[in-house]
Order: sequence, then C-alpha cells, then structure tokens
Amino acid sequence: MIYLDNAATSFPKPRCTTEAMVNVLTECGANPGRAGHNLAMEAGRIMEACREELAQMLGEEDSSRVAFALNATDALNMAIHGVLRSGDHVVSTLIEHNSVLRPLSELSRSGIITLTLVPPDSRGYIHAQDMERALTPRTRLVVMTHMSNVLGTQQDVAAVGAMCRRRGVLFLVDCAQTAGHLPLCPKAWGCSMLALPGHKGLLGPHGTGALWAAASVTLAPLRQGGTGSASESMFQPRMMPDVLECGTQNLPGAAGLLAGMRFALAHRKETYEKITWLCDYLRTELLNFPQVRIYTGEHAALMTFNIQGAASQQTADALNQANIAVRGGLHCAPGVHRFLGTLSCGAVRVSPGLMNTREDMDAVVQTVRREIKKAVR
Repeated sequence: MIYLDNAATSFPKPRCTTEAMVNVLTECGANPGRAGHNLAMEAGRIMEACREELAQMLGEEDSSRVAFALNATDALNMAIHGVLRSGDHVVSTLIEHNSVLRPLSELSRSGIITLTLVPPDSRGYIHAQDMERALTPRTRLVVMTHMSNVLGTQQDVAAVGAMCRRRGVLFLVDCAQTAGHLPLCPKAWGCSMLALPGHKGLLGPHGTGALWAAASVTLAPLRQGGTGSASESMFQPRMMPDVLECGTQNLPGAAGLLAGMRFALAHRKETYEKITWLCDYLRTELLNFPQVRIYTGEHAALMTFNIQGAASQQTADALNQANIAVRGGLHCAPGVHRFLGTLSCGAVRVSPGLMNTREDMDAVVQTVRREIKKAVR
C-alpha cells in the first residue's frame, strides 16, 4: 500500500524503532524507577536518555522540565488542566485540533473558564495582533498550533509568544505536526509550555508524547499515583516531572521513541524538503483539474483537497481501493472546516513521508482523474 497518512501517524517506522522496542522487552523489561536491581536501573536509564534527548531537541538544559505523555493530546490536557483556574479566560484559534478545542470547550461549558477563538485570515494564518485584541484582564492562557493539520499553514508562534510574554500571559504551543520536521525553540518563541507527539514526525511508536514546561510554570497533576519518589507521602509530588508522571511508564515506547527520534533528527532537513516538494508536485498536478478544489498553499507539508460534488470520504475510499492510504473527513478540526465551508463534506488529506516518491503522487493523480471521469459519466 502507498501510505500517505503521516500527519496522523508516521509509517513505516525505521527499523531502529522496532528493534529498540523488541530489545527492551526481551532484555530489560523491568519497571523503570521502581526498584534498585540492575534491570530496573537499566530501564530507568533508557527512560532518562529519551527524556534528555527530548530536552536537547527543545533547547532545554534541565531535562526534568520534560514529562512523558501518552500522545500530544494527553500532553495538551496536562498543560490545560494543569494551569487553569476558575474564572480564567483563554484565547485560542479556530484552526486548532480537538485536542485543544474539546478540553477548552468543556471547561467553558462548565462555567470554569471563558473562551475566545480567533479566526485565521483568508490564507489560514493567525496574527499576533488579533490574538492580542482578544485578551482580557482575566486572560491566563493562550493556546495555538504551530502548524494546522488541515491547512498546513505554519504559524508565527514567535510573534504570539513575544506578545504573551509582554502581556504576562501563559503560552502553550501544539507541535503535533512539526515535531521531527522543524526546529522547535520554545524558549526563543516565548513559550510557557509545548506539547508534542512521539508517533508522528519523531518516528516513535503509538502511545508516546511529551510536555515541556518552563521553569516558571507550576502545574497541577492531571492524575495521581505512584511515582517512585516521596513514597512516604499520600499526596502527589509537586516537582517536575513526577507531578505529571505516575504509574508504570511506557518503557518500550520510550526506547522506540529514542531510536526513532535520533533517526528523524538526523534526517530532518531532508525529510521536510522532500515532503514539501511532494506536496507542491501533487498540488501542481491537481490544479490541472477544474473539478478539484485545493485548500492548502504552496510549500506545505501536507495537502488537502476535494473533488467537486464528492464527499471527502468517497474520494478517500476510492484511493483506498487503489491501495493508497489517505485521510478523509474532518481531521478532528471542526473549526477550520467551518472556516473552509467544508464542515458537511470534510476534505481529503494527503501527507507524505520520507519514504514516499513522485510516483506515489502520480498514483493519487491517476485515481483522482478516474473519479472525475466517473462523476462526469
């Protein structure tokens, strides 16, 4: 199968990812941080090596500021629920994923916070001045994506971060689509917190992710339980990362993420240049069909489109029958589909990876051509 759904989860993983996971399960499957015997200590070293390399990737000297998460959604929830208090106001955007929109909307519906969602401009970009106009005296947190998972637009998070720093507001960035593809610089951006997945651009396994929090940020725990630290207390420790990590950690996931991350970062520039070239090539080819509407601009790392008169899932199913895996529907981002006018039909998203080729894009074009001919008949 031609796999073009890397914006959801990268596949195939490099061999080093799977080998690292198998090795840890067969050679070192103890509980990290829960005992003093050799296997548990080695398991703990693997976890900490992964944490340290995540911190290095983010330009953070103190690796304890990085907490493991189940995925970017989990990391975002840890951040959002960890800093917000009753009566707070939050500013976010209409182009966010539901991993941001849903926790914020639930808190708003419950009357715990008030929420303002800022729309993008006509090209899908969010501007710092629009975010600043939405602030109120009660604004505690600004949340935004680094890159839209539908439009592929890379947002100027540094400009928004500078505004937040000037106004004394916490700033959380969702790097689900850029971790492993672009440099992440939370301190330079003025971030307070940054959430990322392990299973996308970092080429790690499912069920991995992380949250970085600046030293100035104090987080309340989303979950409570055993941490292997301060075990004499019946209360959750408040120091990072223990405040956010409890129970048995995902050791095979961390081992796979460590290996995948090393591979991804070694090939980051090559990968990003290739996937944006492939998307530009596909975009140019599909522009030859007047029946195709394209929603992404040039030089994006993904591409979304529709065939006129066809629901996105219909086109995605046709591509699946041609042995091509893409994503149809709303991509868990209803706000951006309202903005595009595609809430009723969704859109087809093509998101290539390092292993894809121009021939893969040609296969998409050929299937789209066949679907257009069917519609005409």
